[in-house]
Amino acid sequence: MREIFDSTVERLFADLVTPDAVRAADTGHWPAELWAALEESGFGLAAVPEALGGAGASWADLCGVVRLCGRYALPLPLPETLLANWLLGVCGQPAQAGPLSFAARGSLKLAAGKVSGVAVDVPWGRNVPALVAIAAGEVPTLVLLPVEGASACTLRSNTAGEARDEFVYESAVPLLAVPLPAGVPTDVLLLGGAMLRSAQIAGALQGMLEMTITYANERVQFGKAIGSFQAIQHQIAVLSEHTAASVMGAEAAFAESAETLARLPVTAAKVCASEAAGIGASVAHGVHGAIGFTHEHALHLGTRRLWSWRSEFGTLTYWSGELGRALCQGGAAAFWPSLVAGQLETSAGAHA
Repeated sequence: MREIFDSTVERLFADLVTPDAVRAADTGHWPAELWAALEESGFGLAAVPEALGGAGASWADLCGVVRLCGRYALPLPLPETLLANWLLGVCGQPAQAGPLSFAARGSLKLAAGKVSGVAVDVPWGRNVPALVAIAAGEVPTLVLLPVEGASACTLRSNTAGEARDEFVYESAVPLLAVPLPAGVPTDVLLLGGAMLRSAQIAGALQGMLEMTITYANERVQFGKAIGSFQAIQHQIAVLSEHTAASVMGAEAAFAESAETLARLPVTAAKVCASEAAGIGASVAHGVHGAIGFTHEHALHLGTRRLWSWRSEFGTLTYWSGELGRALCQGGAAAFWPSLVAGQLETSAGAHA
């Protein structure tokens, strides 16, 4: 299944996700033709069980798709739609057609069947009809909130020009509300967002590595390609190492996640990817020189997303702290068994 997904998405993106299309989306243009093609292919429903209207694909099947979203700087919420519909499926709810997003941060509360509070940094919020969130209350509850039901909306964007909006709800009636199943952590959307961004960063690094190698072999200085100079080769080797580490971290996180997300692999993947994002962008711009900073060159389409994605759904510092605290809570005796088992003791004392 994965080979079919990867090859289909790559052909689609190669045809439609051009640098010009990405630049147009950065100015606020919604690429309707591209979304229609994605929706027709059914990828937004891929992670939903077949009984609920999806394809029943596992996260391991979808890692390549999310990586390709990062590699091509896809200006659409396909990763967010995958995660939102996946969580709906985990909660036994049918998939939602069309683009979806989710709120991993905020202060939403459910009382008497109505939701109040703030949803912060919602990816592509202005472009979707509804968003998924976890609302506090008598029990943690998954809610599907209509964007038009917000009493106030503040439009914001990240460094890459991607929408990251804020919504205020006052006694809004959710489209659905269902208790979060046992075993699903209340920070599942934060954890899922971190997993998505780790794969997108890995994909963006792969694209930048390819672009950097091509440029180094074509750019001639002192009578020969700059890629033949040892200093440039060393920089490209550093970029290659961090790219490979990010790819493997993302692959492990997706492979270990099923109905619950694997906290240790996801945490490690986001730490690895966030660190690689800064180093990778620096190396790529260093090799490209002045031309890489121009708006006309495509390099910034990747580097601006790396600078944005590394801080979304938990920064390098945040996830490093979470990893360190979890390991310290277990003590020295639990350190090696935790690594072997691929799970950590969370702050709440439960395995994840």
